[in-house]
Amino acid sequence: MSEAVTVEKKSTKDYLKGWIPFRIMRYWFFGLVSAFSLIAPWITIEGNHLFLLSFDKLKLHLAFVQFDMQEMYLMPFILMILFIGIFGLTVVGGRIFCGWMCPQTIFRVLYRDLIETKILKLRKRIKNKQNDPDMSKIENQVKKVIGILLWTVLAFIAAADFLWYFVPPEDFIAYMAHPMDHLILVGTLITIAAFLIVDVVMIKETFCVYICPYSRIQSVLYDDDTVMAIYDPHRGGKIYDEHTKLFTKEKEIRAAEPASECTACESCVTVCPTHIDIRQGLQLECINCLECVDACTTVMGKLGKESLVRWSSDKEVIHQEGKTNYFRPKVIGYAVILVVIMVILGFMSTTKEHMLLNINKESRLYNVKTIENGVKRVANAYVFLLQNTENKDHQFYFDVIVPAGYEGKIKTLKPTEPFNANPGAKKKKIVVLYTDELIVDDATKDTIIPITIRAYAMDDKEHIVVDRHSTFIFPRKDVYDAN
Repeated sequence: MSEAVTVEKKSTKDYLKGWIPFRIMRYWFFGLVSAFSLIAPWITIEGNHLFLLSFDKLKLHLAFVQFDMQEMYLMPFILMILFIGIFGLTVVGGRIFCGWMCPQTIFRVLYRDLIETKILKLRKRIKNKQNDPDMSKIENQVKKVIGILLWTVLAFIAAADFLWYFVPPEDFIAYMAHPMDHLILVGTLITIAAFLIVDVVMIKETFCVYICPYSRIQSVLYDDDTVMAIYDPHRGGKIYDEHTKLFTKEKEIRAAEPASECTACESCVTVCPTHIDIRQGLQLECINCLECVDACTTVMGKLGKESLVRWSSDKEVIHQEGKTNYFRPKVIGYAVILVVIMVILGFMSTTKEHMLLNINKESRLYNVKTIENGVKRVANAYVFLLQNTENKDHQFYFDVIVPAGYEGKIKTLKPTEPFNANPGAKKKKIVVLYTDELIVDDATKDTIIPITIRAYAMDDKEHIVVDRHSTFIFPRKDVYDAN
């Protein structure tokens, strides 16, 4: 008898040897995600951030390249990558984003598992998420208040971290030193922090179940090869009778199906943060946190058996039709779309304009006047609105490119010298082009001559240069002669 017991203990030890609970892996992943989100806003290269959508300075920083708001055509591609990436991830791994990457889940784990359970001992066990603490005790009430205060501090840090992706942290700190001058920023910070406090302390996983629309979208994306937490009814047995009555005892399950292995311990139920019974099958509330897999693995592992709840697919567990097909057409399609969008985004981000230039003609089409020696001068005036999108000062000037036959006939009257533009500053210049020659002799209409304005930085003509198309208008013969 003792020998048999020794064999059983050895098999159990071998079965669980080297096993790392998904919960522990999630904690490490949460730590990495949190560390990255906190550190990323502080990382800059030549003053450019990894990602910053600055409403303050009307700039977009992407992969340490700075773009002006007029180059916001990149944002739709970023959003497409985000949403298509999440949808593609759902097709492959169900609501893995919800259980492993969603800020709501990370915040709830911080508050419930770390603050309430580990630090304050308000909850007795991490594995019991169904029962809330007994708040009739004064001691627990005090602990609850302390827990909320601790989370309030973290909520303000999280809110500030969120804002750092819209207001760079160096500016954020300077603004917070004078809060009365930046009431909108302070109000936004307080609003976000207040929402996080109410959400994490009061709304809890109800947000995931009833508020978040993602749980409804997922049902459209799932297929038989989608990987998720799945209970194996073939081994575990059915836990409901034909009248949907729950079997709460092992003997009741065995009476219905003698070969069933479920012990009715309900460890998979008590550990679930969204309060579902995974044994009922796929449910919208499941966030794929895989804590039920850990719970069943622990119980069944002690019996020397494989877990009844596995991270697998319907095809493999429910239908038993072979291995999960990860590289199916739907997944490949999402991958191809993502690659195409990223290639387009990469190409468009490399075409960044180092200066922005708008050219508008003045309301008067042209000016004709007689100068010395009876020479007639035709002048066209333009308004240049130039912006230096670089991080340092540059001196700018321009050349006028004219069609064949007009070379040397259309010249610049002003400005005659390069002009300076500070980083991010918009520079307005009145530019006058002229000709002292009769370049067109047309008695019926004004002549529109297409020209190209090539503006450039004097110290970097190769990279900081843009072309803009405009026109030079020469008057018809009677107007020309009348002046």
